[in-house]
Amino acid sequence: MSSSSGAHSEILMERQGRALTVTFNRPKQRNAMTWAMYDGLYQACERADADEDVRVLVLRGAGEDAFVAGTDIGQFADFTGGDDGVEYEKRITRVLDRLEDVNVPTVAAIRGYCVGAGLAIAAVCDLRLATPDARFGIPIARTLGNCLSMPTYALLLHHLGPARTLDLLLNAKFYSGREAHGAGFVAESTDDLDEAVEQTVNRLAGHAPLTMWATKEAIRRLRRGIADGDDIVSRVYGSDDFRAGVRAFGAKQTTTWTGR
Repeated sequence: MSSSSGAHSEILMERQGRALTVTFNRPKQRNAMTWAMYDGLYQACERADADEDVRVLVLRGAGEDAFVAGTDIGQFADFTGGDDGVEYEKRITRVLDRLEDVNVPTVAAIRGYCVGAGLAIAAVCDLRLATPDARFGIPIARTLGNCLSMPTYALLLHHLGPARTLDLLLNAKFYSGREAHGAGFVAESTDDLDEAVEQTVNRLAGHAPLTMWATKEAIRRLRRGIADGDDIVSRVYGSDDFRAGVRAFGAKQTTTWTGR
């Protein structure tokens, strides 16, 4: 069963099976993000968490040229000073944090350019699948001359380490999908992106939701400097799913996971 919705045609949402797919839909502009698209992405995260039948959130770009080629430069036309930049970065961080906080696994399906804010969006997803010729970068040192927020710098350091982060930003370099896979940033580099996404969605939809949530939540907390996780352990070990899993494993049966 499939359903589509979205307050704005620049971002599309479609439920198909256990996946909610969000498509950034400005192919002629390489899916550069407008304020409406950021708001739509936030709403998609809310929808994914509100629907118990959604087990995976997939993000992708319309067309063949880009996942997301940054924020639309027109959004900066009215900036008059540093305070505008601070507010902009806070607005982006709010959306990135919401995406990172989604309860179900998030998958970025990347072909073409994944640049600037697009790279940050992909970085807060749990898994990144990309074509070998995809292009990852934040070339602001030779384009806009702006900078990133501290949370976004921390996000890049988390994934790439200081040496690669400095190389990427100071040299305004692009990494290919193949190079990003070699760096551990991309989980799978493949020419058949649609097939890889379908296989990944089917695999994740069959896994224990609370186990995947606990993994995501623990890594989120560690990245943000929060070490306590007893509540995570208590929730998972106290769940119906854990008891059902133990029974099914002992009886050599398959568990039907409920997420409770």
